[in-house]
Amino acid sequence: MDRKSLVILVVSFILLFSWSWLVNRWFGTHPAYPGTNSVALATNSVAPDTNSPASPPALAAPTSALPPGALVKSDAPEKLLVVENDDARYTFTSRGGGLKLVELKKYPESVGCRLKNAPSTNKFATLNSRAPVPAFSLLGSEALQGDGDFALTNTDNSVRAEKTLPGGVRLVKEIQLGTNYLLTVIVRLQNITNQPVRLPVQEWVVGTATPLSPSDRSAQMAMEWYDGVKAQSVSEPWFANRTLGCFPGTPRTEYLAGNGNVVWAAVYNRFFTTIVIPPSNAPAAQVAARRVDLTPYTGDEIANDPKAANQFGFQSAFVYPETILAPNQTAEHRFDVFAGPKEYKTLDRLAAKFGNNVDLVMGFGGFFGFFAKLLLLSMNGLHVLGLSYGVTIVAITIIIKLVFWPLTQMSTRSMKRMQALQPQVKAIQEKYKDDPMKMQKKMAELWKEHKVNPAMGCLPMLIQIPFFFGFYRMLQSAIELRGASFLWACDLSQPDTVWIIPGPQFPLNPLPLIMGATQLWQTRLTPPSPGVDPVQQKMMQYMPLIFLFILYNFSSGLTLYWTVQNLLTIAQMKLTKANDPTTGAKKNPPPTKNPPPKKKSG
Repeated sequence: MDRKSLVILVVSFILLFSWSWLVNRWFGTHPAYPGTNSVALATNSVAPDTNSPASPPALAAPTSALPPGALVKSDAPEKLLVVENDDARYTFTSRGGGLKLVELKKYPESVGCRLKNAPSTNKFATLNSRAPVPAFSLLGSEALQGDGDFALTNTDNSVRAEKTLPGGVRLVKEIQLGTNYLLTVIVRLQNITNQPVRLPVQEWVVGTATPLSPSDRSAQMAMEWYDGVKAQSVSEPWFANRTLGCFPGTPRTEYLAGNGNVVWAAVYNRFFTTIVIPPSNAPAAQVAARRVDLTPYTGDEIANDPKAANQFGFQSAFVYPETILAPNQTAEHRFDVFAGPKEYKTLDRLAAKFGNNVDLVMGFGGFFGFFAKLLLLSMNGLHVLGLSYGVTIVAITIIIKLVFWPLTQMSTRSMKRMQALQPQVKAIQEKYKDDPMKMQKKMAELWKEHKVNPAMGCLPMLIQIPFFFGFYRMLQSAIELRGASFLWACDLSQPDTVWIIPGPQFPLNPLPLIMGATQLWQTRLTPPSPGVDPVQQKMMQYMPLIFLFILYNFSSGLTLYWTVQNLLTIAQMKLTKANDPTTGAKKNPPPTKNPPPKKKSG
C-alpha cells in the first residue's frame, strides 16, 4: 500500500467515526416546536357511553390551550417541603404537588479527577434535577390541574399533597418513604359532588431523565418501559430522527406506546434511575415520553464549569384514558417507586420482589448481557477479597486468557503451519486461477493433508468478542467503577485524561494510545494468512487504528481490559514461537563422524 492510499484510508476512518459528532456540532439536535409531530393523546381515550340518557359533565372546560406535558403556571409563591431518611433527601413542591428533587446521600455529585482550580463541592448526586415538571404530577387537560398549587403537609415519614379541582373533584397524593431507595405513592381522585363527572385523559408523571453534571451530554440518558415480554427504550437518536443515523431529519417531540400492558416505566442516566411500578393487576394503559428543555444554569454555575452544555431531558408519564366518576366515587392509583443507583444487586433483589425484570434498566438483556452480568458478578466477587477494581479488571482478563490459552496456542501453531505452506498455496492459486471450484478443492486437500484448519486463526478473536462487548456493556452502567482509580486513571468509568491540549482542547488519554500500540505490535507478530492479497494484509495491519478512534474517549476500564488482553496475547505468541520446534530456531544437528577406513584383508 503506497503512502497516498494509506492517508486516504486513515482519513476515511476518522470521518467515519467522527461523522455523528460533526453533524451534531454543525446542525445540532433541537426539538420541533410544541405540537409538531406530536401524538394526540385524547384519541386513545375511552369513549363515553352513547346510550346513556345524558353525558356526564366534564370536570371543567379549559380556558386556554396548554402545551402537551406542561404544568399550568401558578402565580402563588412556590413552597418546598424537604424530608429525608438514611438513603436520600426528597424535596417536594407545591407547584404540581410532586417530587421536585431527589438527592442521593451516599453518592457525591462528582467523583474522580478534579481540575486544580475547580471548586470543591459537597453536593449529592440527584434525580429529576432542573426538570420543568415534578414527578407524580397530574398532567393533561388544564381541568385536571386547576391553578396548579397544592397544599403540602408532612405526617409520620410521609408527605401529603392535596387540592380541590374546579369541577368538584378532590385530588390527594400520599408519598410514603421506605428503605433502600423505595417510595410508595398513592393518588386519589374523589368526586365530592352529587352528580357524575367525566375525567379527561390523565398523565401521571414518572419523572425526567436528567444529566449527571453541567458538562454531561448524557448519551446514555433514556426512558425505558417494560410490557411483560421485553423492555423498550427511547433516547436522543429516536427524538433526533436522523436519516441513516447521521443526516438531520425531522425531529420527533413525543413518544407514545403501550396498550394496557405497561408493567413499569423508568427514566435514567448512566448511573441513577427512577422506576415507577403500577400494581401487577392494573398495568398502566400507555406510556408517553417527551424531549424537554431543562431549567438553564446560572452564570456562576457555567463559570465554574466551562464545559457546561445546553442540556435537555426526557420526561415520561403513564397515560390513563378518560373515565367517569360517579357521585362520591374514588379512583385510586398506587405506584411502587425506586429512585436510586443502578446497582445490579439492588435491582436484582427488587426484580425478585416484584417479579417484573426491573433489572433490565442495567442494559444486561440479550446475548452479550449474559456476559456483562457474569463479568460484573466476578468483578464484585474479587473486589470483596480486597482487590481494587482496577486490579480486578486485570485479574479477570488474565483468568479469561488462561482459560482459553490452549485454544489460542493451537490457533497460533495452525497459523504458523499455514504460513509454511504459503509457496504451495501460491502454486495452486496460479495453476487453477481460471477454475475457482478446482482451486478450492485443491486447497481443501492441502489443508487436510497437512492437518491445518484455516478457521483456527479467527477462533480466538471470535471467543474474545462476547467478553469484549460484555465488558463494554458492564462498564457502561457499573456504578462500582465510578470514582475507582488505577495508576494514573482516577476514574475507571471515564477516559483517563491526564492533560487537555490547549487550543483544540483535545484530551490526552494514555491508555487508548497504549492499547493501539500493543494492537499494532500484535498485528505485526501475527503471521499473514495464505492467499491474502498484500494490499489486504496492509489494511489488516492498520485495522487497530479503527479501535483507537472508537475507544479513545471510552471509559478507561474498557481500554485497560483491551490493553492487558493485547499484552497477554503478545506474550503467548512469543512463548509459542519459542517452544514450537517447527517455528523456533532449529537446533544444529550433531556433526556426523567419518566412518573408519576399512581394514585391508590379508
